[in-house]
Amino acid sequence: MELEKYKPLEETSEVSKVENSKLPVQEKKSRLLMWVSGIAFTFFIALLGFGLSKITGFDRIGPLACSIIIAVMYRQIAGYPEKFRPGIEFSAKKLLRFAIILYGLKLNIDVIFNQGLPLLIRDIGTVVFAIIVMVLIAKWLKADASISLLLAVGTGVCGAAAIAAISPIVKAKEEDTAIGVGIIALMGTLFSIIYTLLRPILPMTAVDYGIWSGVSLHEIAHVALAGAPAGEDALAIALLAKLGRVFLLIPLCFIFMYWMKRRSSEKTGLDAKIAFPWFLIGFIIMSLIGSYVLGKHIPVSQMVMAGVSNTTTFILTMAMIGLGLNVSFQALRTKAMRPLLAMTITSLLLSVITYLLI
Repeated sequence: MELEKYKPLEETSEVSKVENSKLPVQEKKSRLLMWVSGIAFTFFIALLGFGLSKITGFDRIGPLACSIIIAVMYRQIAGYPEKFRPGIEFSAKKLLRFAIILYGLKLNIDVIFNQGLPLLIRDIGTVVFAIIVMVLIAKWLKADASISLLLAVGTGVCGAAAIAAISPIVKAKEEDTAIGVGIIALMGTLFSIIYTLLRPILPMTAVDYGIWSGVSLHEIAHVALAGAPAGEDALAIALLAKLGRVFLLIPLCFIFMYWMKRRSSEKTGLDAKIAFPWFLIGFIIMSLIGSYVLGKHIPVSQMVMAGVSNTTTFILTMAMIGLGLNVSFQALRTKAMRPLLAMTITSLLLSVITYLLI
């Protein structure tokens, strides 16, 4: 009788051991599900953003800004989707770096060195002017330093891509990065529309107009939007001028690494450890591949390159959604207005001065 009582207890304990051994597996499956669901969540909102960008009016600001708007609105209405956090953070960090790497294919170093060296001098002036003036005006307006610095880099170099590349180096908050990207997408679109309206009445040739657009506007998309109405030659020279600014993102990242390291050591007295942006090496490698391999040794159609470009934009959009979900309206009211004003003044000065110098 005692033996009969003992056996069920032994069997029960063995069952409980098996169940306990399964718990880690179930937990891993749960985490994997949250990770996949989070990525799918950013993918779905990116699709909505691309769809919204096809509607008249919204087509002017592009899918990146549209998706950030949707993400920010979702955050205000439904809150942050905590159960999807692992996948969302993966999109905001890992996919962001992957998009920057792919973005390197848009940079043709060979074209810059062969045709764009005179423009590169102007581009250096644009980057230096935008960063110094923006930082000084932001300081005068007592604007948020982190957002203002990101906007300064975005204004001087290449918009959202530059902000995304610099933000991990300067250790910017995800919220600040999203605000910066949203502002520069909206303001860059506004300036490109103004450029197209001014073009017929400005006393300058189509080529000079293209140089002006490429040297002063914020993103490649903005340069294309403003340059296209002036003709193929104007668009080509505009994009060439813009590519020079994209190229300057490489040395600028290393300059900021040195600056952050020195700044930290001055404050603490210790030799600060700044994480090396390995994605920048990927960016350089992809630039070299796009410049010297694809099209020369490996034939690639324009359709394939266009597909890669669209994929890059979509992945970057997914990453921006992950950042946009960290933005609250309170932050927009308290942190964004003064940096926005500082960027507007800087962009106006940049447009006027570059126009007078052409």
